[in-house]
Amino acid sequence: MASPLDDDEIRNDDYYSLLNVRREATQEELKVAYRRLCMLYHPDKHRDPELKRQAEQLFNFVHEAYEVLSDPQARAIYDIYGKRGLDVDGWEVVERKRTPAEIREEYERLQKEREERRLQQRTNPKGTISVGIDATDLFDRYEEEYEDVVGGGVPHLEINKMHISQSIEAPLTTKDTAVLSGSLSTHNGNGGGTINLALRRVTSANGWGEVELGAGDTHGPLFGMKIFRNLTPRCFVTAQCGLQFSSRGVRPGFTTVLARHLDKNTMGYLQWRWGIQSSMNTSIVRDTKSSHFTFAMQLGIPHTFVMMSYQYKFQDDDQTKIKGSVKSGFFGTVVEYGAERKISRHSILGATVSVGVPQGVSLKIKLNRASQTYLFPVHLTDQLLPSAVFYATVGPLVFYLAIQRLVIRPYMRAQKEQDLEKQRESTASNIAKKKQEAEAAVLLMQESVRRIIEAEESRMGLIILNAWYGKFVTDNSRKHERAKVIDVTVPLQCLVKDSKLILTEATKSGLPGFYDPCVGEEKSLKVLYQFRGVMHQVVSGDAEPLRIPKQSHRIDADT
Repeated sequence: MASPLDDDEIRNDDYYSLLNVRREATQEELKVAYRRLCMLYHPDKHRDPELKRQAEQLFNFVHEAYEVLSDPQARAIYDIYGKRGLDVDGWEVVERKRTPAEIREEYERLQKEREERRLQQRTNPKGTISVGIDATDLFDRYEEEYEDVVGGGVPHLEINKMHISQSIEAPLTTKDTAVLSGSLSTHNGNGGGTINLALRRVTSANGWGEVELGAGDTHGPLFGMKIFRNLTPRCFVTAQCGLQFSSRGVRPGFTTVLARHLDKNTMGYLQWRWGIQSSMNTSIVRDTKSSHFTFAMQLGIPHTFVMMSYQYKFQDDDQTKIKGSVKSGFFGTVVEYGAERKISRHSILGATVSVGVPQGVSLKIKLNRASQTYLFPVHLTDQLLPSAVFYATVGPLVFYLAIQRLVIRPYMRAQKEQDLEKQRESTASNIAKKKQEAEAAVLLMQESVRRIIEAEESRMGLIILNAWYGKFVTDNSRKHERAKVIDVTVPLQCLVKDSKLILTEATKSGLPGFYDPCVGEEKSLKVLYQFRGVMHQVVSGDAEPLRIPKQSHRIDADT
């Protein structure tokens, strides 16, 4: 007898979909579904050797699904971690009589051991590259002095500063982590660098501590300590002190922050800083699914200001955000506005315009790529010129739309097609076997379907006339795409019982007689059926539950 375990890697094991039961199904519901499929696939019902062999294989698949779902311990693991959870190394030694909660704990312990074995391989690199551009010659030009100079008509753009920083983490144990970071900076020909080593230890579930050592050619050696502690479930405090050694002597510094959850989405902060730049700061941050709001006030030397910012988050696939802020203090007033958007799976592009007195107008371009950040601050003018504000606002928008249409969309479309093609190639043999299984299941269903149709016709009940599953192309703009569907009339009719067809909330590709005809693409089920002599039609999403017949599916005779 063929064992279903030999084919684990070729099947998408959705046991609930295979048995066509809901995830909350009771033991009785599982038994009913199991018995029905056993009657359909039992090898003793078939005399033909080939049909008998196929029935044995499908019967084993169904039996495997029922064994897992009818065992409370195995079902608990399957519900949380899926089929792979049952195959974790070490699972075979777990006592089978434990409760589901104990099984979960044991599984998590095994997972933790595997994580510890991979601990040394993690570095979590993070980096930032910032390139400052002085473009004031575009707007602040001294034409009366340089109009006769050769080349004076061409604006001069200058890269006047750069900053590069990088950090990596080295987990030493499950509680200890070393963080190595370094940075290089240059501004108008003068520069320097620093290197820092931090050792962090998690002392308990409520806190951690950190010791930092640093050295650089601009500020000298640094020694610092930082402590984090949860005071209550809604309140925490951080304290940081440091000693900066330089040619001018030792400069101590101390910073402490007290934070509290004001409600589910709102945090309040109190900060006190003492040292080279002493200050007191209070702020309120409210972060929801659709917005982010910050209000802050600071009293200090030399920076005293009031700041308010708001960010709106669009609920789209590109994670689009627009933001604006105003900041006013002894230094002047600055207004900022901008937007950011996801341009690929791992990249986010943003632009911010800053207008202020006496800073002038500047534009900051920001690109986040995985754990790396690239910044391009462009200083446009020292004055408040409407032309500079206009070009700083419209220029990036026009540039983004052009790049989006000419580069990003074609690239993403090609990348998606390439990924789908790779997925199809890697699963081609699997899909071929799933197709064979589905065709075999349909052959085994023929006799049962004939009896079901005869019973339904005698009572003018539910007759499935046509049923198609897969990718349908109805949009005229996508006529070049090819529909990818399979005929599932027989499998659906086989699921009819007492003039009713009920499909649970799960992918339909796991149903007996079904398979996935278009891996990685959106699918749906289209059914044309007859009930009480009247034609009905319905289209259902792949994972949507379906119950027929329904009055809303009825086809008007006049149409």
